[in-house]
Amino acid sequence: MIKYESIEELVTEAEKRNIKISQLVLEDQAKTMEVSELELYEKMELSFEVMQQSVKDGMKKDQKSMSGLTGGEGYLMNQYVTDKDGGLCGNLMSKAIARALSVAGCNASMGKIVAAPTAGSCGILPGCLVSLYEDRGFDKRAIIMSMFTAGAVGMVVAARSSIAGAQGGCQAECGSAAAMAAAALVELMGGTPSQCADACAMAISNQMGLVCDPVAGLVEIPCVKRNVSGLVIAYSSADMALAGIGAKIPADECIDAMREVGDALPASLKETAGGGLATTPTGRKLRDKVFGN
Repeated sequence: MIKYESIEELVTEAEKRNIKISQLVLEDQAKTMEVSELELYEKMELSFEVMQQSVKDGMKKDQKSMSGLTGGEGYLMNQYVTDKDGGLCGNLMSKAIARALSVAGCNASMGKIVAAPTAGSCGILPGCLVSLYEDRGFDKRAIIMSMFTAGAVGMVVAARSSIAGAQGGCQAECGSAAAMAAAALVELMGGTPSQCADACAMAISNQMGLVCDPVAGLVEIPCVKRNVSGLVIAYSSADMALAGIGAKIPADECIDAMREVGDALPASLKETAGGGLATTPTGRKLRDKVFGN
């Protein structure tokens, strides 16, 4: 049985058996939960379908958050992609950005999402995976299997560090989600378990120290747009790993460093809305707009 205490453990076991991390995790989780692999796979398939639906729900023109502070970002980005032939980032990346915004917007409007690993970072993994499925025609089973790899990474991060903004800052939410997505993307592209680990490490290191400073204490500003940053970091980290660029600092050490940085952050920068963007003049005005003086 896998302990999910290190990325190294996952990589070593997968490479020893010459299988993907996802297959290793599916087999292990099925035994641990005492269910069939098919049953577990079908549950993950349902999660992917929820991701697809949350993209659609969040991309509606009239989508608005409960507070009214955000809404329609996914729609606007999708229109821009169409009008500007992909924009600066190109069609795949720009559409992925639109999807990440849409899912985060769906969450802000109390729609149904998959916390991956949290609601605040829910747009990153679906933004990456739904885009490869719908725009690049990747095999659906391969997409769903990659979610087991993403989940395993998330389990290791949760065990060694944190996935909660209140404990580790936004690096623990969007950083973890980007690491999960990066590993899944590498596997989907035929990368090795070691390359999955490299991508995971680079994604975490590139969001190290990211604070959690939600305006008005709501998971909207800057949270919705930070899902985009996490998505782009996931794609770029995966591509670097697939190109043979090593992380230099092992994934587990990156996760441990993220924990140390999170512990060092003051409470004002850990989901309390006591610092950062939340306490800027505009941030305070927006808070008052929602809750009154």
